[in-house]
Amino acid sequence: MTTAQPEEVQPPIIVTESGGREQRWPIPADEESLLKLIHILFDEYWDDIWFGIIMEGAAWEVAAPNAPTRISMFDGYATIDFGRWHFHLCIGEHNDSGPELGRIRRCSRAELYRSLSSDGTPHSWGIRMFNGRDEQMMTAMLPNPFLTKTQQIRDELDFSQLELWDRLREQCLGLGPDKLDRQGKGYRRQS
Repeated sequence: MTTAQPEEVQPPIIVTESGGREQRWPIPADEESLLKLIHILFDEYWDDIWFGIIMEGAAWEVAAPNAPTRISMFDGYATIDFGRWHFHLCIGEHNDSGPELGRIRRCSRAELYRSLSSDGTPHSWGIRMFNGRDEQMMTAMLPNPFLTKTQQIRDELDFSQLELWDRLREQCLGLGPDKLDRQGKGYRRQS
């Protein structure tokens, strides 16, 4: 006789400042966990994600031009280098600027999130990192079953695009795939 696994307890639905709705799962924000996450995102899925800062008044949705030529650490900062350009994220102990700035600059929390449509089904998935002032450091938008790699609406839904989301749920939260993630209808109006 097998015992049924308990249903996953879903986080609350949060209404954002702009009226959107989403669910958020805190994930580990230590240097080792974040560096592993950065390697997964940029070494393995660089061609499938969009990343940048998304906040009221600005949305930088950047696509990597190629796989990173190097991901390195120095004084708490991860450098993700694409050759012609690079960016830095403070994910570890930063000493050069002193203890107060080091605390402010370092990632203090990270989360997986999914945005919900008006019918309660997910329509986008991602990761956010925040510094010691709770300011957004980076958002990574994960592959989406409703959008192509060039962010065009798909004619046919492709739920295999949730592979990275499912992998991160397992790795960061110890959770398997959620059937709710595969119930959305996308961005086109359904008749």
